[in-house]
Amino acid sequence: MGQGFAWTMLVTAGLLDVAWAVSMKYAQGYSRLGWSLASLLLLAAFVYLLGRALAVLPVGTAYAVWTGIGAAGTALLGIWLFGESMSLWRFGGILLVLAGIVLLKLAPA
Repeated sequence: MGQGFAWTMLVTAGLLDVAWAVSMKYAQGYSRLGWSLASLLLLAAFVYLLGRALAVLPVGTAYAVWTGIGAAGTALLGIWLFGESMSLWRFGGILLVLAGIVLLKLAPA
């Protein structure tokens, strides 16, 4: 597998991580069967893709990018879907996380 495909898998794993976090919220402590099953499937999918990407990409970079996508994406969906607060400080923090992801992608391996 090439670097480009590994990065695609990593970004997809990050987006699935966001979906997993939201599905856990909807699962309400794993008390709703459908959302609970969706949560477990999303978990398995992102762990698989992350593992495949780690076979090619440096672990420090890949893990930081994956968690950054998950953190920023989940924060944004929390604001959008669940009415969580959005302040200038919070928005700035999300931008810093996204800037860090870009810098890690651009850094030489």
